[in-house]
Amino acid sequence: MRIGLIGLGGMGRGLAKNMAAKGIDLTVSDLDQSRVDHAVGLGAKQGSTAAQMAADCDVLMICVTTAEAVQSIALGPDGALAHMSPGDVLVDHTTVSAEHVDLMRAQCDAAGVRYAEAPMTRTPAHADRGEVNILFGGDEELIEHLRPVFGTYAENIFHVGPAGHAIRLKLIHNYIAFANVATFCEGFALAAKEGLDMSKVIGIISAAGGKSGMMDLYGELTLLRDFTPHMSLSNAQKDVRYYAEWLEQAGLPGFMAQSVHQTYALASIMGHGDEGCTAVIKAYEDLTGVEAKLPEAQ
Repeated sequence: MRIGLIGLGGMGRGLAKNMAAKGIDLTVSDLDQSRVDHAVGLGAKQGSTAAQMAADCDVLMICVTTAEAVQSIALGPDGALAHMSPGDVLVDHTTVSAEHVDLMRAQCDAAGVRYAEAPMTRTPAHADRGEVNILFGGDEELIEHLRPVFGTYAENIFHVGPAGHAIRLKLIHNYIAFANVATFCEGFALAAKEGLDMSKVIGIISAAGGKSGMMDLYGELTLLRDFTPHMSLSNAQKDVRYYAEWLEQAGLPGFMAQSVHQTYALASIMGHGDEGCTAVIKAYEDLTGVEAKLPEAQ
């Protein structure tokens, strides 16, 4: 298969690296030319417009940041979808909204193109090592068709159910994860304001019911003042927003979801959007005037 990949950010960069290393016929594109040059140096080919890549490839992958960005690439008379052939596959690796997935599937069906809903979990470091998790929603034949390609950069490929189920499960997962981050950051900020020993705070929480996967990943790094954007705060805000909108559309109350979203929105407005997701703690610290940190933090 001839594969096209649009989007060489945190996750896409690792996908390109592993596909090129394993002999995939890969063409890439990104708004940042330096990312394209890096992928070309690893064995990929440089693409041109989304329309041209769509015409030249059997499988076009999009791995960008938002549903709106995917639609700007794929839809419209100059979009990728209009230049794909019947039977081609459009793989959507972006964490998008439930509404977007339903729209894209309908648009692809009308064009005779197969839409592969395939959001990912884990971090850019996992993508670099070829160890992402792929959540796939759709029919068995399509996931088996794509499995040899997915297998070049995924450790786990989960077929989670019919069309639409993958993004819905991904949004639930991300909401729970980012709500957890917002919660422990709030607790850390309060502990620091009250003068608690932060070594004991994180040690005791991690040894009891407050322990979580996100705290394991980011708790100590937060208190070491490391806000490297493995997952940026602005992306966390976007994912929680999509979840909150979907919750409302489903007719369920969203008090907690709105609170979590507004917490990230405030931190973003305060200038921390490009930092890691745990920089949400800085919104609290800006109010208390006290940094939450371990003694060895710089």
